Formats: sequence, C-alpha cells, structure tokens
Amino acid sequence: MSEPHDWKQSLERHLRELHLPTFRECYEDSARHAEAETMGYEQYLSELAERECEQRRQKRVDRLLRQSRLPLEKDMTSFDLKRLPAKLALQVKSLMDAGFVDRKENILAFGQPGSGKTHALCAIGQELIRASAGSRKVMFSSSSLMVQELLLAKRDLKLKRLLKHLASYDVLILDDLGYVQYDRDEMEVLFTLLAERYERGSMMITSNLPFSQWEQIFKDPMTTAAAIDRLVHHSVILEMNVPSYRLEQAKARKRPKGGEKGGG
Repeated sequence: MSEPHDWKQSLERHLRELHLPTFRECYEDSARHAEAETMGYEQYLSELAERECEQRRQKRVDRLLRQSRLPLEKDMTSFDLKRLPAKLALQVKSLMDAGFVDRKENILAFGQPGSGKTHALCAIGQELIRASAGSRKVMFSSSSLMVQELLLAKRDLKLKRLLKHLASYDVLILDDLGYVQYDRDEMEVLFTLLAERYERGSMMITSNLPFSQWEQIFKDPMTTAAAIDRLVHHSVILEMNVPSYRLEQAKARKRPKGGEKGGG
C-alpha cells in the first residue's frame, strides 16, 4: 500500500496536469468539511467542482475586463442614477439585461461634457461582462484612438484583419464621437467600421454632437445620412440632458461647510 505522502504527491501531480489549481488548493479543506458534514463522495466532488468552476469564471471575467480597456472606476456602484430623470434611469437599468446585445442593437448616448454619458456606457459594459460570467466580450476606445488604429492598419494593409478582430467583440464602445474633427481618410475608415458592424454586432457611442451636426464628422450629406441610418436602424437613444456632474462636484467642493460664509 502506498504511503500517504505518495498518494498525495501523485494526486497533486495529476491535478497540475489536468490544470485544476482550485482542486489542488482546496481538496484537503473540502475533505475535512465533507467529513464534518457527513457528505457523500459525490457531494464532496460536486463542491470541489463548483469551486473550480467559480474560480475559472472569475478569472475569465477579470481577464476580459482587463482586455476591454474599460476604465474600471466608472462602474455602476459609482454612477449616480438619481441624477437622471426617472425615464432615463429606467432606460439605463434596462440595458443591464443584455437583450440589446442579442438583438445586435446600438446604444447612442448624447449629452454635453460632464453629463455622465461615458460613465453610464462604461458601467453597462462592465455589467455585460460580469453578468455573463465572461462569455461576452466588450472593447472600449475613444473614437479618435480607434480611428488612428484603423488608419495604421489600412496603411499596413491590415485593415481587414483588424476589422475581423473587432468583430469578435460582442460590444464596441466608442467614446466622444465628433469631439475631434476628422479628415477624409479618417472619416472613411470610421465609416468602414460602422458599415462592418451593421447588424453584426452592437456599438455603444457617446457624442456631444446631435445628429444635425454629424456632417462635421462625415464631411458630406450622403455619407452622414448613411452612417446615421446604419446606427439608428436598430438602436436605443439616451438623451443625457442633465447638468454636468463635474461642475456640480466642483461647486460642492467650493461650498462653505456648516453654513459658514466663504471668504472672498
């Protein structure tokens, strides 16, 4: 009969080979717990398997959050839904169920700087990854950075490869569309991206420009109309017409405490 340390070393070697790190870390504690609770062998194994699966799900979520480029501080716990009108707050909360992703719909958030549109979409993006246990992929990028990446790929004859890579994401978040004025080459690669995503994957876009001013982005009426048509055809529009959160915070910091009058 093998000595205890022999079978223990053999078990740990097999668990490493099978890539079951949580099994390896937890099987002794779980065995003691199973013995104390008079669990059967099957229940003991089920508990270990659940711990392994949960750890893998969490690692997958953490990996996809890192790869998403999302600013992780902009999550739902730090987003003040009470600042929004009731109807808009309900709209934002309803997007957490990810139905729009399955329907390949777009989310378009409009508002002035500081209105919370970027924070809202980033928070939704994080929830999509977490709620799916890492089965949904999301990518965040400023519109200007994305356009530069597309231009570089086109220059290096790798645009098709980059578009295929972006197509692997369930949701693509473009922040501040229209904040930077694009030249014609930049506009063309941006339009190519929108056309490639049409009815194939969801986009979430923030912009401080209403549709009536999008000709500043796409340069001519026909291209502008075609871009808007592709985005709006299957979409949810969030009108973030609320005061600037940053401005409110700045005023709050300057406000005298305890009712004292401020100097100057």
